[in-house]
Amino acid sequence: MKLYEKYPIHLSNSLSGEKEKFESITPGFVGMYVCGPTVYNYVHLGNARTFLTFDTISRYFRFLEYKVRYVRNITDVGHLEGDVDEGEDKIGKKARLEQLEPMEIVKRYTEDFHSVMRQFNILPPSIEPSATGHIVEQINITKKLIDLGLAYEVNGSVYFDVKKYNQSHHYGILSGRNIEDLMESGRDLDSQDEKREKIDFALWKKASPQHIMRWPSPWGEGFPGWHIECTVMSTKYLGETFDLHGGGMDLKFPHHECEIAQATGANGKTPVKYWIHSNMLTVNGQKMSKSLGNSFLPSELFSGSHALLQKGYSPMTVRFFMLQSHYSSTLDFSNDALNAAEKGFKKISNSLSFIKKMTQPISSLKSQLSSNGLDLTNNMERMIKSCYETMSDDFNTAKLIATLFEMSSTINRIKDGVLFTDQIDTATFNDFKSTYIGMMEEVLGLKEETGGNNDLLDGTINVLINLRKKVRTDKNFALSDKIRDDLKAIGIQLKDGKDGEMSYEIES
Repeated sequence: MKLYEKYPIHLSNSLSGEKEKFESITPGFVGMYVCGPTVYNYVHLGNARTFLTFDTISRYFRFLEYKVRYVRNITDVGHLEGDVDEGEDKIGKKARLEQLEPMEIVKRYTEDFHSVMRQFNILPPSIEPSATGHIVEQINITKKLIDLGLAYEVNGSVYFDVKKYNQSHHYGILSGRNIEDLMESGRDLDSQDEKREKIDFALWKKASPQHIMRWPSPWGEGFPGWHIECTVMSTKYLGETFDLHGGGMDLKFPHHECEIAQATGANGKTPVKYWIHSNMLTVNGQKMSKSLGNSFLPSELFSGSHALLQKGYSPMTVRFFMLQSHYSSTLDFSNDALNAAEKGFKKISNSLSFIKKMTQPISSLKSQLSSNGLDLTNNMERMIKSCYETMSDDFNTAKLIATLFEMSSTINRIKDGVLFTDQIDTATFNDFKSTYIGMMEEVLGLKEETGGNNDLLDGTINVLINLRKKVRTDKNFALSDKIRDDLKAIGIQLKDGKDGEMSYEIES
């Protein structure tokens, strides 16, 4: 039996508003698409949380033995200011301001995006297509929608006819919005005279003389609308109907709603079975925004160079901090929360380091049960099961981490000689070990941070441990105690084990 059969996933589907059992279209395979960054500026923390969320989700699918095709795009054209159908292209504007070619801007900020993803240990997707690499496909689907009567051309621009689409389908099925309300409240734009209705949106826009990024089309020189690129790239690489589409909560409307309409209109079928949306970030209880002065880049968070930060925090500490909240919950940044996350991550990371070195149960020690008589083997089996069940319950990383803390405490009690393992079933112990390591590294993507000189530090401390063993053998207990106390003063706790064995732990 595959792990995904033993621990079936139930996820909150934004499309239905219900928690549903995940059943992939093709058994054993998962196709997922996530809206990637618009590469006109440095990636911000809100982006990072979204991509971390779907990195963890894709990791867990793979951990459960699914084969995953994960597609995440790069938006390098068509995303206009204000997410509407007017104004400058964000990348074109940046290129004009910096007097660079648009593709120079794209390259600079795509490289920055990839660098931040590596720092957070976010794995690259299976495919990373770009909007400019799929202009032909975007033109073709626009032509198809015109032929089907679901789009119309005016003065070199093409718009999707939402009212016509809504006659046979439901525009607003994802966001829960009512088309009549949208038609009344729609924003007035310069192009409104061209549109039949306010809520119609651009599939292709005519390029003004000053617009830098432009391509030839049947309707004249122009550029694609923002929404059409994701419809094209998702269905090209995952099929006309695929398993899962993700993105930030802010994309639910209009971007994802428009994606559904375009794909459904063009192909006559619902494009996505399950939709997942990650929530926003706040700072000290306020929405993160540049205008409030509380928005900071990952680099500022790592270095501590922002005025709101007391110090810098490592990428793994920040990743751990983000994973402590469910992806659908608002996540609030504060120094206190980050400091607590730093200490918590050190604790479970130290346990990870210790258990990775254990090759088998410590069978030379006498078995000892906890005071309530709970059998250690059964307790380990319960924690193993809890890891899978919490992650399979809507990818609940917060509850998984709570279980990992419980496992860490068990590991530390074994390490300190409070619990003994000679009566633990070997298979259970090995499963406990592999589950802890796997959930930490493969699912949550947390890795031990070396600080650059971990091997040197480890070697130096071991030299001192061996020296302490020698002076204890020589009964020079004063020097032995001094070595122990001096190490403790700099945050390194030596622990004396049975038969003269020693270990150390770096205190948080």
